Amino acid sequence: MDKIKHIHLIAICGMGMGSLAGMLKESGYQVTGSDTDTYPPMSNQLASMGIEVRLGHKPENLRDNPDLVIVGNAVSRDNPEVEVMLERRIKYLSFPQALSQFYLSGKDPLVVAGTHGKTTTASLSAWILENAGRDPGFLIGGVLKNFQSSCRLGSGRCFVVEGDEYDSAFFDKEPKFLHYQPQMAIITSIEFDHADIYQSLEEIKISFKKFVSLLPEDGLLLAGIDDPGVREIAGDARCPVEWYGFDPEALWRAGEISFDGKGTNFSLYRGNEYLGRLQSPLSGDHNLLNLLGVIGFCRSLRLSLSEIQEGLKGFQGIKRRQEVKKMVGGVTVIDDFAHHPTAVRSTIDAMKKRYPGRRLWAVFEPRTASSRRKVFQSQYPDAFLKADRIIIADVYKAERIEERERFSPELMVEELVSKGKEARHLGKVDDIVRYLEDNLRNGDIVLLMSNGDFEGIAEKLLKAMPSLTG
Repeated sequence: MDKIKHIHLIAICGMGMGSLAGMLKESGYQVTGSDTDTYPPMSNQLASMGIEVRLGHKPENLRDNPDLVIVGNAVSRDNPEVEVMLERRIKYLSFPQALSQFYLSGKDPLVVAGTHGKTTTASLSAWILENAGRDPGFLIGGVLKNFQSSCRLGSGRCFVVEGDEYDSAFFDKEPKFLHYQPQMAIITSIEFDHADIYQSLEEIKISFKKFVSLLPEDGLLLAGIDDPGVREIAGDARCPVEWYGFDPEALWRAGEISFDGKGTNFSLYRGNEYLGRLQSPLSGDHNLLNLLGVIGFCRSLRLSLSEIQEGLKGFQGIKRRQEVKKMVGGVTVIDDFAHHPTAVRSTIDAMKKRYPGRRLWAVFEPRTASSRRKVFQSQYPDAFLKADRIIIADVYKAERIEERERFSPELMVEELVSKGKEARHLGKVDDIVRYLEDNLRNGDIVLLMSNGDFEGIAEKLLKAMPSLTG
């Protein structure tokens, strides 16, 4: 490894890959990369770091014979650059293998895993540690506004990493989080997802059981007690387990909870011991649960309650996680990553609590491997019931999913209408923007939900809004 100078990343514009590229650049390596497309926030982050991104996957992208190639999990065996890499016998690693070898060895990794809340939980952990002077390293699947980055080397012992159960590469089918050498872990939730690689919830649980088995006896697992899947697998841990949640059996609990326009206020309990009253700028029960896991982790590192509260107050949030893009003429546009039915329900509920009495538009793009398939067809309608107006876009790249397996926006809208909701399917982004332009009124909240750039809908809507507000 000490002979490596030039590293090339195939599919560099994914959040994890782009973050790793930034860390490698900061470590002094020559870094190049390639991808089929670029879009913010990662395109901006790579540009700011001076990393060359070569558009398209072509043999000539490896013309300068890098010493190491890091292959993203979206890259297939027949990729032209992979063919050259194998033909020339260039050393290669998957993204999680590279992260582990370059940055996790010799550290005390905190791995945040779970179907929901990983990015927020990991980001809160990293920022509170930083604010308390612990100088953590981190690599997280979102851009933290406090750092204006999704990654950081850090000189402290702790390294915070968002642990994904998705597979690692075409040559490495193990879940990513099995590479991360966890010393401590937070598991938020376990539900069925990633329908393109998992056949059932039971298969997902097997992956999480493998992950839990990696925790050493002197490690620590913070486990969300309210989630049945977490309760089932956490019992296999060899290390101490600290439960957090609303359940009376939880070690870390919240009580006397109230929500307002500034976020969440709550009383913190450790068992039956009242520790104090805290305030968080984040909204919703799901974010409060995330916060309880973070508090348990921070207290294990002997951070004081005042250090935790100070970090909470200064937390600026994450791009595309309940991110207020702009308020124009009394209309507030919010961008969010929600895509799983549970995440959609939780996000809508959080927005209703944060903005009581205001009309909420939920605008959703089925874009993930699971949301594009009909596996959640029956679950999605109920997830949207608290929204006042609902718009469902076309399935992203629908032609890549067989029709018999494909999610149907039309059927979902029919179901919502039968439940008394005002809902419609508007296929194209430009049609959605025009409809909103004609129907938004002062005080409305527009919640945009997609795990991708949603064809730039936020920017298009904000550009159109002055015409409706004057």
